[in-house]
Amino acid sequence: MSSLLLRGFALGFAVAASPGPIFFLCLRRTLLRGRLYGLISGLGVATADGIYAAVAAFGLAAVTTAVAGGRRPLAVIGGAALIAIGARILVQRRQEPGAEATTTRAGLAWAYLSTLGLTITNPATILSFAALAATLGLGAGTGLVKPAVLVAGVLLGSAAWWCVLAVAASSLRGRVTPAVIRGISTCSGLAIAILGMLAIYSAFS
Repeated sequence: MSSLLLRGFALGFAVAASPGPIFFLCLRRTLLRGRLYGLISGLGVATADGIYAAVAAFGLAAVTTAVAGGRRPLAVIGGAALIAIGARILVQRRQEPGAEATTTRAGLAWAYLSTLGLTITNPATILSFAALAATLGLGAGTGLVKPAVLVAGVLLGSAAWWCVLAVAASSLRGRVTPAVIRGISTCSGLAIAILGMLAIYSAFS
């Protein structure tokens, strides 16, 4: 069981740490709004990872097939959302650290739900976890304990990465200049928008 937990942890950490639009989004939120916003945003990703890991580990083949079969609409929805977020970041790139430092429940809820939704619309996530479950021999007929341990490991691993990112980025928050923030915002906005375009392109290629 401990070995399965560690494998799940390693997978969750590796999937979360993969460079992508969510990384840039959470990094920018942490630099602009502080550690809590970055962490809550990351926990939204971890929740989506946990959901997809559970679908794969518990052998819900019908759901896995439906998600994989619906890759095109999911990619289009996710890509369009990324383009919109990237454009919004570019418009707001002159924003300085602390400009939106006021913490509100609505702001935290949006931080969580936005990253949860963006990750859910990425079919590649569930395919990664489905491949792991098949490799470990998990699925129908293996009971509930082993899949649950794997899912717990994935959740812990993904959450651990976002904690590391939030703490590391927030430690630099007071040292970055407005010019650096504008540069990060410009780069992250462009990267997120371009990745959104690529997601839509890949859906029809």
